[in-house]
Amino acid sequence: MASDDAAPDLLTLGRRVRHLRTRRGLTLDALGSAVGCGPSLLSLIENGRREPRLSLLRALADALGVDVADLLAPEAPDRRSALEIELERAQRGPLFDALALPVVKPSQRLPMPVLEQLVGLHAELTRREKAAIATPEEARRANTELRLERQARGNYFPEIEVVAEQMITQAGYVGGGAVTHRSVARLAQSLGFEILYVTDLPRSARTVTDLKHGRIYLPQASTPGGHGLRSLALQAVAHRVLGHERPRSYAEFLRQRVEITYFASACLVPRTAAVDYLRARKRERDLAVEDFRDAFGVTHEAAAMRLTNLATSHLDMPLHFLRIGADGALFRGYSNDGMPFPQDVTGAIEGQLVCRKWAARAAFERRDRATEYYQYTDTPAGTYWGSVQMGASGPVPPDGFGSGAFSITVGVPYAHAKWFRGRDTRLRRVSTCPDPACCQLPPADLAERWAASSWPSARIHQQVLTALPRGAFPGVDDAELYAFLDRHAPLEDG
Repeated sequence: MASDDAAPDLLTLGRRVRHLRTRRGLTLDALGSAVGCGPSLLSLIENGRREPRLSLLRALADALGVDVADLLAPEAPDRRSALEIELERAQRGPLFDALALPVVKPSQRLPMPVLEQLVGLHAELTRREKAAIATPEEARRANTELRLERQARGNYFPEIEVVAEQMITQAGYVGGGAVTHRSVARLAQSLGFEILYVTDLPRSARTVTDLKHGRIYLPQASTPGGHGLRSLALQAVAHRVLGHERPRSYAEFLRQRVEITYFASACLVPRTAAVDYLRARKRERDLAVEDFRDAFGVTHEAAAMRLTNLATSHLDMPLHFLRIGADGALFRGYSNDGMPFPQDVTGAIEGQLVCRKWAARAAFERRDRATEYYQYTDTPAGTYWGSVQMGASGPVPPDGFGSGAFSITVGVPYAHAKWFRGRDTRLRRVSTCPDPACCQLPPADLAERWAASSWPSARIHQQVLTALPRGAFPGVDDAELYAFLDRHAPLEDG
């Protein structure tokens, strides 16, 4: 993201250098001789593709008869330069990549009316793309900001780690295995809360906390010992531990959700025990998400996400995580290793289709859904190794391809695959996405045969048509919530 933010500044700098050079009647060769560098380097600078050293910047300013501050001014030197910069920006974005059109170089030979028309067309395409996703725009923008923030910090929150480990230890956890329901109950009791299991929890709420009477209501377990109830209870108390106030915006609501999920994960897989375990397995070159999962008694997804918390800060390892559905749509993702996630024009990744060649999606081609799937994938950003585990959010039909099927992937750059079990796989695929020719376009012969002779009925994803949930706690039905609390309040309140 940093490079994207810096690109417009470099483009403006380059156009200012070109404007001043041509105004003085200097060729690239002549200016290069004056400042002691080759014309090819100057061309890269003028096109915003190379950042000049400070010494060269000073030499350019002297040769062009201006101050360094004039070269670094944020505005374009003239209207034509401003249009050229806008065209360059548009042609470097994901929306243009998806069009698979040839790049138009905004050179001096490009007529001004053509330049204005191209910039106007790109602006309208961007406007329409943003309008198409306007309903959930606030949520997508907030999600994207949170994802980039987590990426920048290695998805690691040391202050939450410290609090979580202290509290779960005081509640009786001694390390070397799963955190028990009893320990979670003790942690809640230390904060003045009693955990109660009910059958009539409001449909719009995962948990309900009665602050007045010190009660946390959870759904009854569908299977004894399910880890999900421990996590839900810990998320409920996390609001109190982390000092949360009622969210004032959807962005704040999402941030609180990230923090309480992190707290619960840090309690269920405490940092000291987890890092000791992971470091030992790394020394043995036998890291495996499935073993990490089993060692702490959590789900595969929880173990994979917990690995993203700890790997960069404690194992010196960048990595990525994906959860995708059977249709290839990305439900949740995290990356700090450069894996080129698909994204829309706003930078959001949720709902985008993952390349068919990636391990996360290739795993759906197997009939064996019980064992881990390993694969190397060559991408435009480099080669990555991935470990994939399949799952399902509901009953799975005999063919294993139900609509609730999903895959969980943890992957690393090629250089770090040596630490993981499954690194010796011979499976390897090549992905050129976002190039549409990689996996998005049908074979030419099939398109010619069927394009004019087919009319499918599309499956509508209804959630994309719904308005963003409003209220202090988005998506929660207040009438249903308050009726529930009144129904379960102690009799003396009546």
